[in-house]
Amino acid sequence: MAQDRYMYPAIFIYADDGISIEFPDLPGCLPCGHTTEEAMKNAREAMALHLYGMEEDGDPIPEPTPINKLQVAENQVVVLVEAWMPPFRDEMEQRAVKKTLSIPKWLDDLAQEQHVNFSHLLQDALKEYLGVKDRG
Repeated sequence: MAQDRYMYPAIFIYADDGISIEFPDLPGCLPCGHTTEEAMKNAREAMALHLYGMEEDGDPIPEPTPINKLQVAENQVVVLVEAWMPPFRDEMEQRAVKKTLSIPKWLDDLAQEQHVNFSHLLQDALKEYLGVKDRG
C-alpha cells in the first residue's frame, strides 16, 4: 500500500572509482555517486522513482529489512535512505510526456508559417475538450 514516507536501508559500496549503491529490498534500484553527498542524493531520487513505479504498477511494496540483519564487507556501509513521496508524486504527475501525432502537411505548413506552438495549443485544446483547468 502506498505511503507518504518510505525508509529503506541501502548498502553504499566504496571503491576507488566511486560509490555504488544497492537496496536489498528493492532489486534493480542501483544508483551510484562520486561522493557520499552525491550518492545520498542519487539514492533518495532513485528509491523514490523505483517506489513510484511500483505504486503505479500496483506491485506490493516490501517491508524494509532491519539494518541489524544486514551484513556488509569492510568497504561497505549501511545507510538509511528516506523518501517523502507527496512532492515527488506531484512532480511526476506534472512532468511532460512526448506524444507522436500526425496532421496533414498543408495544415503543418500553415501552422508553422503562423509560428504556432504545437505543444501549447494541444494542451489548451485538450483542457478545453476535457473541461479541465491546470492541475496543481
